[in-house]
Amino acid sequence: MHGLGNDYIYVNTDLYPIENPEEMSIRLSKPHTGIGSDGLILVSRSEVADFRMRIFNADGTEALMCGNGSRCVGKFVYDHRLTDKTDITLDTLSGIKRITLHPDEDDQVHSATVDMGTPLISNPLQVATPSGNLDDVTIDVDSLALKGKYVCMGNPHVVIFVEDISEVDIEKIGPLVEHHPLFPQRTNVEFVQVLPDGVLRMRVWERGSGVTQACGTGACATAVAAFLTWRASRNATVRMDGGELHITYTQDEHILMTGPAETVFEGELPE
Repeated sequence: MHGLGNDYIYVNTDLYPIENPEEMSIRLSKPHTGIGSDGLILVSRSEVADFRMRIFNADGTEALMCGNGSRCVGKFVYDHRLTDKTDITLDTLSGIKRITLHPDEDDQVHSATVDMGTPLISNPLQVATPSGNLDDVTIDVDSLALKGKYVCMGNPHVVIFVEDISEVDIEKIGPLVEHHPLFPQRTNVEFVQVLPDGVLRMRVWERGSGVTQACGTGACATAVAAFLTWRASRNATVRMDGGELHITYTQDEHILMTGPAETVFEGELPE
């Protein structure tokens, strides 16, 4: 399944338990010898919510949250008749999220809205500065002194605003920022250009996966950073390589993310 090209392999572990998801994610995410994906997402029933989601990146590391993945999980459980609810609670490592599905007239789900919760803008566990944010520091990489805004959407993000996103060598700069000493848990990195029409054009280097077509939590972090730096209103459109997400930063500081979810194919793997 994919949300704006951010593609994962989805498995119902109530039916098919997986003993070593880290190894499986590495093996199956390889494009030439596996299925090819940004990682592996496991779906199961939860004791504290309707369903549970676990996310493993292409390098085998476990992620706390995935915005595009959460929309796809909503579609997955609805399409497979694991629920008939259109308002679903989802248990993740970054807390319980709420998903609203938008079935069409044929009862098919192609889009969903996720309440991503409240963002954090400082956290000394993820940013090694006295303030726990990046407001008074620069990120020194490759002879560059970059200014970024830290936003945590369950997972850490550094949003860097640029004049021309086409001039950013994301494959070179992205991993240097991800592994910078300022970020003891590593970080996701977003490079963002504010277009003349107000759209936020964003490209992402994802922690553990590299360049991806889209990142839901990254789009949310981008919208928050743009609002806090007077670059956007509380309603923003974030355009990524894979398409657009619509982000609303509510008055009570919740983030609502709306976007597509699509199934690519289903298949079986030998045990």
